[in-house]
Amino acid sequence: MDGATPLSESELLFEELVRSVHACEPIEVLEAADRYGRAIGLGKITVHLVDLQQHLLVPLTGGPILDIATTVAGEAYRYDALRLVEGGAEELSLWLPLKDGADRMGVLHIRTPSLDEPTLRRCQTLAALLALVITSKRAYSDTYVRRTRARSVRLRTEMLRAFLPPRTLGTARGVSTAVLEPAYELGGDAFDHSVTRDELHVVILDAMGHDLASGLTASVAMAGARGARRNGADLSQLTDSVEQALVTWLPERFCTAVFATLNLADGLFSWSNCGHPAPLLIRDGSLVDGAMCRTPELPLGLDGLVPNTPPRTVHRIRLEPGDRVLLYTDGVTEAHDREGRMFGLERFADFVIRAAAAEEPPPETLRRLIHSIRDHQGESFTDDATIMLVEWTPERRVPPPRSV
Repeated sequence: MDGATPLSESELLFEELVRSVHACEPIEVLEAADRYGRAIGLGKITVHLVDLQQHLLVPLTGGPILDIATTVAGEAYRYDALRLVEGGAEELSLWLPLKDGADRMGVLHIRTPSLDEPTLRRCQTLAALLALVITSKRAYSDTYVRRTRARSVRLRTEMLRAFLPPRTLGTARGVSTAVLEPAYELGGDAFDHSVTRDELHVVILDAMGHDLASGLTASVAMAGARGARRNGADLSQLTDSVEQALVTWLPERFCTAVFATLNLADGLFSWSNCGHPAPLLIRDGSLVDGAMCRTPELPLGLDGLVPNTPPRTVHRIRLEPGDRVLLYTDGVTEAHDREGRMFGLERFADFVIRAAAAEEPPPETLRRLIHSIRDHQGESFTDDATIMLVEWTPERRVPPPRSV
């Protein structure tokens, strides 16, 4: 059109970057981001992804691997907040979190000679776009997986990891986050969660044994739960669906599980416990003793083997704002050191209580907790250990974008 304003070089490069999301290999997208960055006056742009065990931040395009616990980059990851430091003569170093919704994926490092409000907003937009790129491509590209794994995983672990969702999801009103170890040698533990406008669904599973069949059992149970959930099943119907899937396809296998939902509008927490450790309720800085203990019920997969099996029970409790519910497998509390001392339920709950008192984000609490359990066992897990934390925050509001 006559009189139309031509696109600037930076606008053309941003358009190239957006188009590359669909057409290019993952590393090529980062190269396009670097070209765009130079056009708007930025220096080197580097993406660091978190490794499988959340110890390290690994660069995708060269540079040093960074420790999460001791670096500025790690601080941006741990606290989900940008960090700005002097990087040398006439250079600033900006670290921004990379997130898929509530899930922490790593950090974006941008070097720049100066930083004003418009430039910061462009950097934040770039971080959001690159997070979308990584999210869209990591499902089918091995580029990211190869860089975030320190060694090979077992076959059963590869199968289970193909089914696992992101570690963290949620909204401003509630969050679910999970961790599991041993990261490279999972046997039969698994978790799942999903969120709709007003409901958060969570699942934790512990399949019998530590072999390929254990991984298959957990995978079938997870698929059965997802299928039922997506067909609109309630908790009772969902549990029955998983039971029948195991009885039909793996008649000699069983697993324990907790299936639960949280109504994000009114705080109603509903759950069905199938032979699993009882969930823990943390309220106002204390463990509410026995709040979610109920009469034990059988593990999944025993229908037909145990006569007169009663129907599964759906339990309910009304949460209060700020309440945290902990789900876990027995590999957490029964983790023991060389002298046979258990990590224990008291230490487990106390860790989360202290973190809540310090207003630590739930994903960071579980990252540190699973590392503490690993250290207690001398870097070696004798059993799978999985933890899920569900927090209800109906009064929380989405904060405005951070600025310098």
